[in-house]
Amino acid sequence: MRLLLVEDDDHVAAALSAVLARHGFDVRHARSGEDALRALVPDADAFGVVLLDLGLPDQDGYEVCGKIRKRTSTPVIMVTARADVRSRIHGLNLGADDYVVKPYDTGELLARIHAVSRRSVPDDPSASAEDGLRLGSVHIELPTRQVSVDGSVVQLTRKEFDLLALLAQRPGVVFRREQIISEVWRTSWEGTGRTLEVHVASLRSKLRMPALIETVRGVGYRLVAPAA
Repeated sequence: MRLLLVEDDDHVAAALSAVLARHGFDVRHARSGEDALRALVPDADAFGVVLLDLGLPDQDGYEVCGKIRKRTSTPVIMVTARADVRSRIHGLNLGADDYVVKPYDTGELLARIHAVSRRSVPDDPSASAEDGLRLGSVHIELPTRQVSVDGSVVQLTRKEFDLLALLAQRPGVVFRREQIISEVWRTSWEGTGRTLEVHVASLRSKLRMPALIETVRGVGYRLVAPAA
């Protein structure tokens, strides 16, 4: 995913860009509001998420947020040192999708980036509630929670289905272990890591597709869409 990082502090931007790159993001750094708006001119939808620091040197961050929203529907996450509710509501009313308050936890930031990017994915016939998800020979029927490979139904447990459905919503995108645990098991990472590994191994075995779910060392997992 391409991410536009709007941050005037080069040291902060360099450190955050390095973290984001390790988690699979292609980061473009803009040092001012004007730089950010110029980055969105050639192709307003070139980025999956805009991470916008409100403390910019040339323009008010809220004003930049409003201008970005007029140009694109790309999710915007505000980064602010203002923790009061009124400031957060003002940003959301201008079109921001979410916010993080400094100092923030990197894990929380990554989770929020993934969350807003999933909400912004346009509806696709292959992923509709009626047709389910089609990935090569794998068919995932969301309403009936049924999975088939080459037309043959594969019996999955509830958590196995939830895990597969989560990864299949965005083939190729890396889901962090903590994020998967939070969304599938509704709990924290501690003590649940081994459970995730077991479920991934079980899915690979039951679907007879060892390469379907790829392990991204030190980060998490992603689904590699099989050929039709």
